Amino acid sequence: MFDTIFHNFERFLAAILLFLIAVVAVISVAELCFVLYKDLTSPLGLFLGLDELFEVFGMFLMVLIAIELMSSIYMYMKDKSVHVELMLLIAITALTRKVVIMDKATSDAMTMFGMAALLGTLIGGYYLVKRSGEPRPHSGERR
Repeated sequence: MFDTIFHNFERFLAAILLFLIAVVAVISVAELCFVLYKDLTSPLGLFLGLDELFEVFGMFLMVLIAIELMSSIYMYMKDKSVHVELMLLIAITALTRKVVIMDKATSDAMTMFGMAALLGTLIGGYYLVKRSGEPRPHSGERR
């Protein structure tokens, strides 16, 4: 009985999270459209400055992260398992967004080295997870 109550409560919380992330994704897309419209109708016209490009790319990545999180929560609700590959992709995308929007002029070298090491570790982990899921060749076959 307790298991059923806990399972229902867990599904309820996951559904709320899914709804909230969907709301954030819709608001982010609306904000992205507004920023693009504002930047494209500025006196410079179709030419976006470097700051505007970084802002737009950062917002695109934020929407992509929200979509990936929605997918992750949906898969969790459906399969009752956490997909490590998807979690690593979300982390890689989030760190990439941070690198894109980071102010390189005020960031110190150790922060950049740390982010590079973290990104390399995440990519290595993703590679290993993907590789572990590949079918292995038989002993007589070559790769």
